[in-house]
Amino acid sequence: FPPAVFPLSCVVQNYSWGKVGLESEVAKLVASGDPLVQIQPDQPYAELWMGAHPRGDALIRDNRIPQKTLGQWIADNPACLGAKVKDAFQGHLPFLFKVLSVNTALSVQAHPNKELAAKLHAQFPEHYPDANHKPEMAIALTRFEGMCGFRPVEEIVSFLQNVPELRALIGEVAAEQLERSGSDDPRGVSAALRVCFTRLMKSEKKFFVDQLNMLVKRISQEAAEGKDTSGSNGDLLLRLHSQYPGDIGCFTIYFLNLVRLEPGEAMFLGANEPHAYLYGDCVEIMACSDNTVRAGLTPKFIDVLTLCEMLNYTPAPSSSKIFPAAQSQLDPYVYLYDPPVPDFTIMRIEIPASIKLYLISAMDSASILLVIQGTAVGTSTAAASEMSLQRGSVLFISANESISLHLSSPDGMLLFRACCLL
Repeated sequence: FPPAVFPLSCVVQNYSWGKVGLESEVAKLVASGDPLVQIQPDQPYAELWMGAHPRGDALIRDNRIPQKTLGQWIADNPACLGAKVKDAFQGHLPFLFKVLSVNTALSVQAHPNKELAAKLHAQFPEHYPDANHKPEMAIALTRFEGMCGFRPVEEIVSFLQNVPELRALIGEVAAEQLERSGSDDPRGVSAALRVCFTRLMKSEKKFFVDQLNMLVKRISQEAAEGKDTSGSNGDLLLRLHSQYPGDIGCFTIYFLNLVRLEPGEAMFLGANEPHAYLYGDCVEIMACSDNTVRAGLTPKFIDVLTLCEMLNYTPAPSSSKIFPAAQSQLDPYVYLYDPPVPDFTIMRIEIPASIKLYLISAMDSASILLVIQGTAVGTSTAAASEMSLQRGSVLFISANESISLHLSSPDGMLLFRACCLL
């Protein structure tokens, strides 16, 4: 039999928003996983792609395997996915696993559901390259900040009253409609929110740039005088404006929740949920798709009409955006992040220093294992030889295969394992 458990060498994406050099968690993981890699001190290291995506197919680090990449290997050995996964996802790995190191904000965006994805792909294949949905989940590795979902209405109304430049863009009629909408009528609230957000996003370029400049000038002056600018969300506004001057996305901070994650906390981004990552390092998992509808904080193609049409306009507090991990019933060292979509699940595995032998158990799904901290030697009946694991190591584990870890680090291990639990 060919080895069914093997190490991977994964693709780095150097997008401009990434953290630079060894500031980046991506760069640190790559450098410790492969000592031969040279990290460029002035280059951004934004994303590490662990999977079989055609634009970033992982290389197999085992010279006994004839296939060069994970995608080729899965195509030749589809049974490695597990019977259910293979059938449900037509012989493809259903997820892409990543590490992100975010220095400047990513675009305000949302991902379509399957129905809309199919429609967008048929109409505009150059902007929407496939017909799949793209739910995502991010788990913080360092303190992580993002925007996600619409704020409670009273917070938005408070900004409309404190930020005259915002109110000018939305217009008096729409602002009053939102102020009058009562919590006893959720559909009325969503309708008013849709009108306000759409008016903002569709405002004339010259008009919104003038209003934004006025707002930035006013907040800068207030901050210089030592005044509290939190009623206008001043700190975040100045930060985003310095990154993307003159961008409509700067105003979205008055509509979207600011979500702060501590390491190990997660947020799940379902279809049509507006979001933007702002700063920090995380592991991320997503369905295999590149469909992103963008509307600001970006130089890329923006599709304001589609975005405003598709969004989920249900207001909710930022605390509701934190997705809980559940401790496994079967293994106290495993915490499961199991979102309401079939495409993916993540396990966080925290092995204490007192444990010297630990079994990565078999499951009926292919999985990808990432080492964040600790060292071990891994043995498996399905591997050609023993594998040394350290920070930054990435392993592919075929369905129904297990690995014994012989731990050698004084402070235990932290691992993330991505899989598909159907």
